[in-house]
Amino acid sequence: MKNTPDYDLSTTIWIKSSYSAGGNNCLEVTTAHRTLVPVRDSKAPHGPKLFFSSAAWAAFTSSLR
Repeated sequence: MKNTPDYDLSTTIWIKSSYSAGGNNCLEVTTAHRTLVPVRDSKAPHGPKLFFSSAAWAAFTSSLR
């Protein structure tokens, strides 16, 4: 996990979990970067973001299945 505030994500398209049922109690991710996966809280879209390596994110999502 990296905290990398240098990226401009202002025009990024964020993807909300399909399990959120339309609410704002979930996280959102974007695939805008090849090596990092930015993640944010849907309740605070302008708040801080976390950046995970693509490998770490793939391992995390695989463990959920």
